[in-house]
Amino acid sequence: MNPSARRPLGAVVLAALALLPAAARADEVAEALRKFDKPVDEAIDRALDYLARSQQADGSFASPMGRNTGITALCLMAFLAKGHTPGTPPYGDVLDKGIDFVLDSQHHTGMLVASARSHGPMYSHTIATLLLSEVTGMVAPERQRRLDPALGKALRLILAAQAVRKPSRHQGGWRYQHSSRDSDISCTGWALMSLRSARNNGAAVPKQAIDDAIRFVLQCRSRDGGFGYQPGGGSGLARTGTALLCLELCGRHRDKAAVSAGDWILGCVPHTRRERFFYYGIYYCSQGMFQLGGDHWEKFGAHMYQELLKLQDDDGSWPQGQGNEARAGRGYSTAMAVLAMSVAHRQLPIYQR
Repeated sequence: MNPSARRPLGAVVLAALALLPAAARADEVAEALRKFDKPVDEAIDRALDYLARSQQADGSFASPMGRNTGITALCLMAFLAKGHTPGTPPYGDVLDKGIDFVLDSQHHTGMLVASARSHGPMYSHTIATLLLSEVTGMVAPERQRRLDPALGKALRLILAAQAVRKPSRHQGGWRYQHSSRDSDISCTGWALMSLRSARNNGAAVPKQAIDDAIRFVLQCRSRDGGFGYQPGGGSGLARTGTALLCLELCGRHRDKAAVSAGDWILGCVPHTRRERFFYYGIYYCSQGMFQLGGDHWEKFGAHMYQELLKLQDDDGSWPQGQGNEARAGRGYSTAMAVLAMSVAHRQLPIYQR
């Protein structure tokens, strides 16, 4: 079979657009994205209905990993991303119960995890911290009075974990444990977003902490313009998307490293389904490319919408991923798909341009 006959539709669209003059190409892609508005909105609504049905009595969301603050926070942010708010129908109770679950899970150390035995508690902790920062000011006064000190303790733990003495190439980042002496770009992405969100809200997050984190992110940059999991590692789609979003949210809009990362991602567009962390990668790349804007977002957005729309199941969920993503279950994959597809709604403060 001719290999070109098996090319994904997204690749064919991009190849055709590349032949057009720049202005015409931009108009064509913008029109293509507008055509996705109605099916994307309908898909998101079905997904949120699925997530609401999967919420447990304690406010968490069903997952093979059990009661998990990180997955719960992602599910809740999916509702926020479509403009739903705590205490307001139709999903206000879902949000309130989920926020209460996250708050009730906090340990005396400040860690926001339902189980202290978690393999990588900093993942759940930083995602849950991001949620609390994003809903600050949206919740009822009595819930806000609980949230303020909980968020403060959570942020102090993140800052303390960053300050742990590490080799110079790893300084400024985060890893699985708050005491880890190395760093990776994945944990660092969530931690940095939580700090950036809190700083945007007026929290006393030192600018130096943001700058140090970006310095670590740049340590993970590869010669090909992509980013690796740790310094010296090979480029990957999810890793490059993470780095791009971090750069864009922290004052590096369209600088050389950001544009190169966007170019690298576009080169991977025909192969996103092969990505071992598909939902993680499509989420971060969608957010990062939207922030980068221009042709990068328009081209990636057309591909991303096509990929996710054809994968959604009849019940509104997205099938679980492969490998490690499979352990997170359909709630996770559905939340990540919604967060990726709803980026243009610009409802979550952290992701607004």
